[in-house]
Amino acid sequence: MSLSIDTSSGNSAVGQFKDVGDTSLPEGPIEPPTPLSEFRFNYSKEFLSLALRPPGYYKSWHIGFVLRASKKLVAFITGVPREYGYLILQPPLGSGRWSYVIVPAVTRLLRNYLSQFVVSPDFEENDVEHWLLPTEGVVDSYLVESPETHDVTDFCSFYTLPSSILGTQNYSILKAAYSYYNVSTKTPLLQLMNDALIVATQKDFDVFNALDVMHNESFLKDLKFGPGDGQNFTTTSILSRIRNALRPSELGLVTL
Repeated sequence: MSLSIDTSSGNSAVGQFKDVGDTSLPEGPIEPPTPLSEFRFNYSKEFLSLALRPPGYYKSWHIGFVLRASKKLVAFITGVPREYGYLILQPPLGSGRWSYVIVPAVTRLLRNYLSQFVVSPDFEENDVEHWLLPTEGVVDSYLVESPETHDVTDFCSFYTLPSSILGTQNYSILKAAYSYYNVSTKTPLLQLMNDALIVATQKDFDVFNALDVMHNESFLKDLKFGPGDGQNFTTTSILSRIRNALRPSELGLVTL
């Protein structure tokens, strides 16, 4: 999967960087380490496998530090490859029943939809299979198929990332769903996401989160989403590298 930046306006969307450096700053971490007791997210092995092993990943980029005596993993740093590229703007594909399977049509649907945003991933077929095929306890993906033509017209997905509930012994885990990639061409996005909320409720999720990227702003108020107090670090990092600040609606990227 490569990252697409639309520069059709003629102006470069990526600024030039100069590391001016500040020798007066002390050496050390940017932020103090978070104690393990305050680490909220409960990443499953399946979730980490999905996030760290996309198509084209490098095993050598996964570096762990293990204590020789106890064999315990005490530190870990990793990265996955991302490439920058360009997409030609294409018109989107022009409801039906829910299906629980990802077909090749989803790749075309997703690529056409994401091509309208300034920054977006360039999904290939193997990327869709890796990131969006349903994986129990990690990713839920649904599509809408036209009952007349059987064409895939709409698509929605969310991923699972439970959180630890701190400060109480009555409850330990908050089962949270996070909106992932959603494409609406025939079914209104508001209806599509309302159906996604119903499905999440049926699957016993406690909360459903969504960023205000892409066209998500169009359903957040009507579906009673409340503003959160956190931010997506990776998304923020990408935005900070754009010369002119992007509106969230210009960002076609969701990170795990």
